[in-house]
Amino acid sequence: MQLCQNCKKNAATVQVTEVLTSQDTTPANEGFEERQLCDTCAQQLNLPHMAVPTKTMADIWKLLQFSAQQVRQSGKTLTCPDCGMTLTELRRRGRLGCPKDYEVFREYLDELLERMHGATEHVGRVPGLAEGELERVRKISDLKHELGQAINEEAYERAARLRDELKTLEVDSEDGS
Repeated sequence: MQLCQNCKKNAATVQVTEVLTSQDTTPANEGFEERQLCDTCAQQLNLPHMAVPTKTMADIWKLLQFSAQQVRQSGKTLTCPDCGMTLTELRRRGRLGCPKDYEVFREYLDELLERMHGATEHVGRVPGLAEGELERVRKISDLKHELGQAINEEAYERAARLRDELKTLEVDSEDGS
């Protein structure tokens, strides 16, 4: 419990923050001064204050209805021209309606996949591939990506080494070893 900084007797229940002018500022107070006061001392100082606005249940209900209406209207604006699916419907169902939806809702898909699956990339098993083969496919994919970067950076020696490693992996996968 903090005591009032004015009378030093009662518990401080009011925090007063005073904004200082440039003449009053020092590096220690940096433009404002805070004081902890009790109710009695705060009333004696005759501080300017604003009444706390009170909201009735009817006011809160109106605000909630307005917010819900805004959300519904914003969901209706983004609609697939082929199947008619809206963004709101996609979020509710968690499924796309047609191939065009991938283009229409592109910017929202990562968010939805992250929420549904906990990731935006596939990290599990691939049906029909053994674990060793899956690792080889991933390594080939990574090498192709690195090769593209090396070519863009004009690092031709590294690109040649990556190309040779890639050929070896691809030949091994064709041989079935």
